[in-house]
Amino acid sequence: MGMDLTLFMVDWGWLGAVPAGNRIELLEDAAWPSETDVPYEAGHRRDDGWSRPLGPGPQWCAVYGFSTTGAHAPHARAGAAWGDLRLLVDASVREPMDTFLDGLLRNVDRASADRWHQHVLLACPPEVLPAKARAWERLEPRLEELRAPFAAECEGWAGRPDTFEDFIALLREWGGVTAAAARRGWGLVGLS
Repeated sequence: MGMDLTLFMVDWGWLGAVPAGNRIELLEDAAWPSETDVPYEAGHRRDDGWSRPLGPGPQWCAVYGFSTTGAHAPHARAGAAWGDLRLLVDASVREPMDTFLDGLLRNVDRASADRWHQHVLLACPPEVLPAKARAWERLEPRLEELRAPFAAECEGWAGRPDTFEDFIALLREWGGVTAAAARRGWGLVGLS
C-alpha cells in the first residue's frame, strides 16, 4: 500500500499565525473532521477539483482532489520522468518546466516544510506560485514537444508514468492547481 497525497491550498498568513507545532494537526482536522467519518472533500468537491470544509468552519484552506491519482507515487514518478527527459528538450521548454516542477514534483525543499513532520511532502509558499503559473502558461502550448523525449527515456520503464498521456494529464492538473493558488495569493501544502 502506497502513500497518498492530500494537497491543500492555504491562506499562508493565517496558517503562519498558528504555532508551528499545531499546523499539521490543524490541516488534518480541516480535511478529516473528527466529528464525521467522511472527509470534507468527499461531499463538497467542486467541478474544478477543490473542496471546502463543511459548514461555517475554516475558510482558510481548500483541498484538491486529483482526478488522475490521489497516490503520491505517480507524482514522484512524473518528477523522475522529467529528470530523465529534460536534457533532451529544448532550453525554451526546459526552463519553464524546471520553474514549474521544482518544489512541486521534484526537488522538494524540505527547509520550507516543518522538519518535525516528515509527512509534509511539499510546502510551496504563495510568493513562488505566480512564477509557476506564468511558467505553466508558457509551457502548456508546447507539451506535445515532450512526446518524443518521453518515448525515448521513460516509456516502458518501471517507476515512470505508464504513458505520455498520463504524464501530461498530471501536469495539467498541477497547472490548474498552481494557477488557482496564485490567483488567490495562497500557498500549497502536500501531506501524506
